[in-house]
Amino acid sequence: MSKIVVFLQRHGSAEAEELEIAAAATLAELLAASKASGVPDDVLIFIDEREEPVGKELCIEHSGAKHGSRVHVSHCRSVEVTVHYQEKTEVHRFPPGAKVHRVKQWAVHKFKLAETDATEHVLQICGGTERPAGDTPLHTLLAHGSCALCFDLVPEKRVEG
Repeated sequence: MSKIVVFLQRHGSAEAEELEIAAAATLAELLAASKASGVPDDVLIFIDEREEPVGKELCIEHSGAKHGSRVHVSHCRSVEVTVHYQEKTEVHRFPPGAKVHRVKQWAVHKFKLAETDATEHVLQICGGTERPAGDTPLHTLLAHGSCALCFDLVPEKRVEG
């Protein structure tokens, strides 16, 4: 029986739990193998950055998960992301497993930033100073019960002089 290693990430948590399980096991069996406390019945499961959730009864090998994939468990079918840049605001929905760098690419395109300007800007969580890494899945940044995020597209460094 072949085994697969996947990383389980839960809604609102940056922690990723490494799990080795039979490729023929179902996603429900994967969730049951997790060390974390029970998973509510109403959660949705996403593989990597896929747009649509997969069913718990699906075998891991048929879910699209590969060795090293991230399995995202979220209460949200999508994450509504608001991005502010100067006086402009844009809103778009992303799957929970989408990463911050994907949001930045979308925002750069929406706000029509030049390539050089784009490289000098980062996404910062609204109302704070936190600038999540580009490989951070969106659902890990969500507050409990929330399906929305807000970012400001800001210069990475301010040069004064």
